[in-house]
Amino acid sequence: MNLKDSVKPISYVKTHASELVREVAETGITYVITQNGQAKAVLQDVKSYDETRESLALLKILAMSTKSIESRNCKPLHQAFSDLDERKKQMQ
Repeated sequence: MNLKDSVKPISYVKTHASELVREVAETGITYVITQNGQAKAVLQDVKSYDETRESLALLKILAMSTKSIESRNCKPLHQAFSDLDERKKQMQ
């Protein structure tokens, strides 16, 4: 679907809400909802929404890891496992 076709004004959404929700759920199409000619919201299916949130969470973890490495706030893998083994012994 062309981006131009996926932009819908709020007035269209109000009169065709059930049709749009059914289409989004069945096809995975994402709609951009406009108000006064400006993009204000997105209508997408739950599966796509969940996938987007998971992707963003992974990207955030990656960014945090990169920042830790750059600031040298990390340790070698063998040291991390050694520390975990030591904690495990202390808990027993």
